[in-house]
Amino acid sequence: MDRAPHPHPTRLRRRFARLAGAFAATALGATALVALGGTPAGAAAANLAQNPGFESGLNGWTCSAGSGSTVASPVHGGSAALKATPAGTDNARCAQTVAVRPNSSYTLTAWVQGSYVYLGASGTGTTDVSTWTPSASGWQQLSTSFTTGANTTSVTVYTHGWYGQPAYYADDISLTGPGGDPGNPGDPVPGAPSGLKTGAVTSSSIALSWSPVTGATGYHVYRDGSRVQSVSGTSATVTGLTPSTSYRFEVTATNAAGESPRSSAVTGTTSAGSGGGGGGTVPRHAVTGYWQNFDNGAAVQKLRDVQDQYDIIAVAFADATGTPGAVDFTLDPAVGYGSEQQFKDDIKAKQAAGKSVVISIGGQNGTVSVNDAASANNFANSVYALMREYGFNGVDIDLENGLNATYMTQALRALSAKAGSGLVITMAPQTIDMQSTSNGYFQTALNIKDILTVVNMQYYNSGSMLGCDGKVYSQGSVDFLTALACIQLEGGLSPSQVGLGVPASTRGAGSGYVSPAIVNNALDCLARGTNCGSFKPARTYPELRGAMTWSTNWDATAGNAWSGAVGPKVHGLP
Repeated sequence: MDRAPHPHPTRLRRRFARLAGAFAATALGATALVALGGTPAGAAAANLAQNPGFESGLNGWTCSAGSGSTVASPVHGGSAALKATPAGTDNARCAQTVAVRPNSSYTLTAWVQGSYVYLGASGTGTTDVSTWTPSASGWQQLSTSFTTGANTTSVTVYTHGWYGQPAYYADDISLTGPGGDPGNPGDPVPGAPSGLKTGAVTSSSIALSWSPVTGATGYHVYRDGSRVQSVSGTSATVTGLTPSTSYRFEVTATNAAGESPRSSAVTGTTSAGSGGGGGGTVPRHAVTGYWQNFDNGAAVQKLRDVQDQYDIIAVAFADATGTPGAVDFTLDPAVGYGSEQQFKDDIKAKQAAGKSVVISIGGQNGTVSVNDAASANNFANSVYALMREYGFNGVDIDLENGLNATYMTQALRALSAKAGSGLVITMAPQTIDMQSTSNGYFQTALNIKDILTVVNMQYYNSGSMLGCDGKVYSQGSVDFLTALACIQLEGGLSPSQVGLGVPASTRGAGSGYVSPAIVNNALDCLARGTNCGSFKPARTYPELRGAMTWSTNWDATAGNAWSGAVGPKVHGLP
């Protein structure tokens, strides 16, 4: 979100520049490690990856949606290589779980060929890592490194492509570092579980069971790609789910040597219930607006002046403090309040009218960083303190400089434990942040799906982006709104957790403004299947949460034209 009266046209180029710089630095660091003699002279570091050159087919590897195969050409080395083809909303992720040691350093490399090819490691216990290349017409080596956490005994290494792109190739994947379980070198990693099936279903839980695996001492349960539970037996009940929502489950077997590949996936759907996610006071269909705690040329408002169509009002913004992860809020004299008590009284009045008022963290100039357990705890404690002091209903996450999924998840769950079931959590990622479920923002949203209220992605200041059909769409059109929303809707979020974030006027953003009529057409397309552009979703999403705008102030500047048109449309959705 922009504080400046004339915001920068797009942050996308800067984001890709940072990614390219990080990639170059990673590759340089890996080269330097070799030059400095990370492995003793004359000794080759052992490769912990099984079947790294795919000479044994896909043995040891699991590829999503049957996207992977092996080919004899092109190959980087040996007689075979991986070929994986993205399709629809599947990015052709091929993965292997490898036994490692806690508190140890590892280097992951692979040779790849194709457009938008990724290499990464998850489950490290510290910060999950990935690197990528936008275009490799010939074989190109990717490299990254990580350090495992104190309790980490296995990690998952993976490659994946990008939506709508041609097949990519990978070969000679290498993970070097200390091998797992040095005390029991003969104890093999167990095989993948079989027989996974769903059992009893409620509006918030699904029971699972599977066949026992020889040599396994425990099992990990994965929901929509993220580990959610560990058990010692062959059954589990996954709770905290959203009513009338489908979930994909997989299970792995574990022992002291490591973790098996994942089982075949099964899908389960919860029964009907009331709503999804957190924020018990938010209506089924809601309009979110950001209220500016500063004067940047838009109409200056008090909270009491905010148009009645807004159901969630995000106070922008809290500020970082000298304590990592912690935030504070100071009322700007420019907005005209005579005292903080008047501001607090306005919050209460809005709540008495059925509205939710949340404190927004971040914005274009925000510098809040939550990158470890201590800063996550500081974040939760400081936001909860602001909720108690001012009466905020919850928090909005609008961090535009990256987000650590592991520790932001930890912070928001800690906040939820303090605030209870009425907590409202909203998010406002940029379009690039929600292009893939492997992105930190998307991961965080999925990690907290049981307590998340709504993700109002910013469909502006972004340039062109891929839709869920693999086609490129330009901002400012109904197709841009619907095809990008489809990625979230089909990527694991409940429709009740998806909103369309747009500027209230041409002055509210550097680019990407769309008229209220286009916003309303997109809402109709997604919820009813009518008024679509060239892109039409394969199904409708009548539970779509609604829309968001930056800002209530720019809306007021334009005579409340945005909320006057979009508000009734949102509240009239089925």
